[in-house]
Amino acid sequence: MTDTDPDPRGLIRESYNIEGITPEECRSIFLDWAISAPDGAVAPTIRTLLERHGGTAPGHPMTAILTDALENPPSARRRGGRRGRSEA
Repeated sequence: MTDTDPDPRGLIRESYNIEGITPEECRSIFLDWAISAPDGAVAPTIRTLLERHGGTAPGHPMTAILTDALENPPSARRRGGRRGRSEA
């Protein structure tokens, strides 16, 4: 695996290899992957993962999770605490 690999720990790849995996399990794996993804690079990376895995497994729950994440990205929200307040 390289530094530019969209799935350096192989989480997404392995989810496609787990027979009988549920959407809930895929969502949990996706969140674990997303937490370690670099900021600002998630959408292009999801596209790469869909190109790599989604075409051969269109009915897989992870394909649905990745597609949903790409089509409905989370809205940016104010961070709480000290980081969320501007220095005025």
